[in-house]
Amino acid sequence: MGYDPGLKKLIATVEASRADRIEAVKRGEHYPRLTMEEIDALLKSFHPDFRADAKRELGVGPNKGAVYPNELVDVLESRSRLDPTEVDLERVDYDVDLLIVGGGGAGCSVAIAASDAGVTDVLVATKLRLGDANTMMAEGGIQAADKENDSPVIHYLDVLGGGRFANHPELVEALVQDAPLVIAWLEKLGVMFDKTEDGTMRTLHGGGTSRKRMHSCGDITGAEIMRTLRDEVECRPHIKILEFAPAVEIIKDEAGKAAGAVLYDLDRDRHLVVRARCTVISTGGFGRLHLMGFPTTNHYGATADGLAMAYHAGCELVFLESSQFHPTGSVYPEQIVGLLITEKFRGAGAQFLNVDAEQFVYPLETRDVASSALIRECAPPEKGGRGKGVTTPGGRVGIWLDSPMIEILMGPGTVRSDFPGKFRMYDNHDIDISREPMLIYPVLHYQNGGVAIHADASSKDIDGLYFAGEVAGGIHGQNRLMGNSLLDVCVFGRRAGAAAAAQGPTVELGPLSLAHVRAWDEEVARAGLESELAAPILFPDYRGKVM
Repeated sequence: MGYDPGLKKLIATVEASRADRIEAVKRGEHYPRLTMEEIDALLKSFHPDFRADAKRELGVGPNKGAVYPNELVDVLESRSRLDPTEVDLERVDYDVDLLIVGGGGAGCSVAIAASDAGVTDVLVATKLRLGDANTMMAEGGIQAADKENDSPVIHYLDVLGGGRFANHPELVEALVQDAPLVIAWLEKLGVMFDKTEDGTMRTLHGGGTSRKRMHSCGDITGAEIMRTLRDEVECRPHIKILEFAPAVEIIKDEAGKAAGAVLYDLDRDRHLVVRARCTVISTGGFGRLHLMGFPTTNHYGATADGLAMAYHAGCELVFLESSQFHPTGSVYPEQIVGLLITEKFRGAGAQFLNVDAEQFVYPLETRDVASSALIRECAPPEKGGRGKGVTTPGGRVGIWLDSPMIEILMGPGTVRSDFPGKFRMYDNHDIDISREPMLIYPVLHYQNGGVAIHADASSKDIDGLYFAGEVAGGIHGQNRLMGNSLLDVCVFGRRAGAAAAAQGPTVELGPLSLAHVRAWDEEVARAGLESELAAPILFPDYRGKVM
């Protein structure tokens, strides 16, 4: 396929401007950063979070009155997909010390940490296969302040600034303090981080970072971490793995403590009852809800299941009014629209350019700012934009990400060696990203908020219940910095595993109950919110839709 003649003509303009831009970088000159006032105005005018037609008030539950994205409200206002009368809670299929719902990076980190702390009866139940998760799809890197010119304090300030100073401080403190420990732990388990010839960890900048603390494994960092964690879980015989068995509701005991979950066996079309002394929910985010019709970088199972179950059980949700749109999702060719283009490209020197090959935003602004700037650049003047996007043959609009800059600044072969995944992906479509720029546009990427937790990952509302990974809220505030999601799943996964291991021996469960599910359905009915939708929805419905 490659680029058609019209796009090749535009690429010639990009190439003609490159020499001047290279010289500017060598002189230490960069496109000017935006002031806080400019950032505030830009976000309010162009970030999807501020679209008035995209949100409405939630009409039921602990967060009643909160204004969330329409697609999320649809899920949270739905009746349960489980009819409690069809489940015999006295017939327990699995009786374990620890149930982990979700088999991504967070779930595997929980299992390993709990195992290391002495828990010998662990069940990991996952919707798809072990490792089928957003962790596998993360690319650019994982942050940790482990260099001499850096510190957890500086990392802490970067995280707060990136989150618009809305983060829960105790969770940010946990994140940055544990970060160097996590890097050492992952390397000990077998993660092969990028290093220099003398064995020093290679690190790069990410958007919004004041130090180079992004540790990476090429451009497949998440896959390498997930491979390592998955292998470690699979080699421990006392960790049982149940695949294709998503949870559909949390079980409580009659005193209100978490006591396990009801699973749905996809293969045999039946429900399974799991009783557990402690339960960890690590189900990931909501990207497959496709807020406002945006394509998403998320894996197929990211349908807000953990949020729905937690909400039915009475857990408070935080920061779900804010979602992360990654500035660099592929917009051409059509076969790869929405796929993530790692921020590591920008950290290595790639620049944003409009149709006239002009820079219009500092390349390492935070994701919310960069996404808003790209949307403004592409939007037509009648909608307040600049109308300077590049139109693809399929009618989409995008911005150039000038990846050949990296090849010039860092040496021939760098793109192929440092970004092997993306190099191969584009090469399959006859595009050489070491010589030709990529066309990108913002894409739905991350659920900034989630369930309210303490610093040990325990629920603020239900005893014996923990949340780790993207389903947990408060860590990133209203915007997440690159590399803090892979860090988040490991930090709070390990903390959840350790805390559950400590609590488990003291737990005495009473009779199992789904009374809260019946109460939920009654509350939805009283509010007049009944619809055909039932939650968790488990899988997205693409019938008749084009993303």
